[in-house]
Amino acid sequence: MSKFIVVTGASKGIGRAATNALVDDGWSVIGVARKPPESFPGEFIEIDLADRDKTQALADDLTTRGNVLGIVNNVGLARHETISAVDPDVFATVMDLNVRPALQLTKALLPAMRAARFGRIINITSLVTRGLAFLASYAAAKAALESLTRTMAIELAAEGITANAVAPGPTETDLFRANSPKGSEGEARYLARVPMGRFALTHEVAAAIAFLAADAASFITGQTLFVDGGASLGTL
Repeated sequence: MSKFIVVTGASKGIGRAATNALVDDGWSVIGVARKPPESFPGEFIEIDLADRDKTQALADDLTTRGNVLGIVNNVGLARHETISAVDPDVFATVMDLNVRPALQLTKALLPAMRAARFGRIINITSLVTRGLAFLASYAAAKAALESLTRTMAIELAAEGITANAVAPGPTETDLFRANSPKGSEGEARYLARVPMGRFALTHEVAAAIAFLAADAASFITGQTLFVDGGASLGTL
């Protein structure tokens, strides 16, 4: 029987790369995003997860399926800002999209995971939780998601369900480039923090996601795996 896994933010970037890697590993993927890609190697659901009610309708549908045993909570939103310029409304929006859909959708899948005594929850966080300038709202949101991952892990471990986070460093995605265009001060600032001297490629992050979703990772839970070229270690 096919194992189904949900990937949010699946139409491009890390989400699409994760989709490809998971399909290669035998998962059937249900992709979720605001806009559909030209092609997709699985089922695709077009939905804006910023809408709480629409997210709940999706959650209710996933619950009825009974065979969705994994989720990659990848959808996110970042804003470039200084602490002195953080707008409370923007802060609330960034916090909401990076955390709430992960909670809503993961809750919906727990009955099926518990029945199967198997589940894989993978939350995409970020290197920014270790402290980076100009991303206050995003850092706070990803830190919340990382903490939620540990709570999920300890509550669900005895039921065969693992919960882990993958924390990419700067990665060549549209979201990253929207905030740090090529040749910008932002790009140079991020690059200076990466000992490997380059940014991650989406398939490199996807490999970590696929590993944590695999049967072989059954004794790993509550962890945050940094895929960052050594950036979380500091610089020389």
